[in-house]
Amino acid sequence: MPRTHPDYEALRPEAVALRRAGLSRRQIRDRLHVDNNDILNRLLEGTPVPEWTKRPNAKDDLRAKARELRTQGMTYDQIQVELGCSKSSISLWVRDLPKPERKRPREEAAAIARRGWEATLRRRDEERRQTKIDATREIGDLSDQALLLTGVALYWAEGTKDKPYARRENVIFVNSDPGVIQVHLAWLKLLGVTPERLRFRVMIHGTADVAAAEQYWAGLIGIDVTALQKTTIKKHNPKTVRKNVGADYRGCLAVRVLQSAELYRRIEGWWYGIVGGVREPREANRT
Repeated sequence: MPRTHPDYEALRPEAVALRRAGLSRRQIRDRLHVDNNDILNRLLEGTPVPEWTKRPNAKDDLRAKARELRTQGMTYDQIQVELGCSKSSISLWVRDLPKPERKRPREEAAAIARRGWEATLRRRDEERRQTKIDATREIGDLSDQALLLTGVALYWAEGTKDKPYARRENVIFVNSDPGVIQVHLAWLKLLGVTPERLRFRVMIHGTADVAAAEQYWAGLIGIDVTALQKTTIKKHNPKTVRKNVGADYRGCLAVRVLQSAELYRRIEGWWYGIVGGVREPREANRT
């Protein structure tokens, strides 16, 4: 690799000295004014990393426990049952340790393996659930400005849009996710759209439970089922294998705002404002 820094030879001893003194890569980079990561890597090549700069690894405790269990003669399957981690990780952690002698019949070993995999799935499900809970808490209370921007982005992704070849300045939003519908309705309320201007229509395949879907959507938005417009029945193509079936399939809900041409133009303008707000800072950084 070419030495592109003019003072490479002079900086190498200084970089090594700073590293041995316990400075991080960022501190050394700022101290020596070296912005090229390749040059910085070569300056620090062969120099041990200070312990304090190493990020703690959440699996360090599991690794130590896995090694301890392996020295006690446990198999990968038994360690997996005990710790709930994957066998691939266990293999990496203990591959330098002696392999225990097989003491169990194949059927018993297979049963242990199944329990180990079940333990891994339970751990993954718990991690998945906890991540979602933590992420939910990060949002906190939603300000009017945040709801405005969220609603604009959702509409521009899912709502009906005007085209030069087909003028459709109508605010119509269709979605199958009840949470998305609730956010959309809260957004319309924020914009001052009154309930009298809203019309709702269920769109669903004829093979589904149409009546149950109508009851569900009416209950979600807080209206009587008789207030829904006539349901749109989608024709089913027998050659298509549909996956949106079963009791949880309720089709989509279409939300239409009457007299909405002016509102549509504002939505389009808000969207262009969001796009412009993303572009302008980047363009400014390049000047």
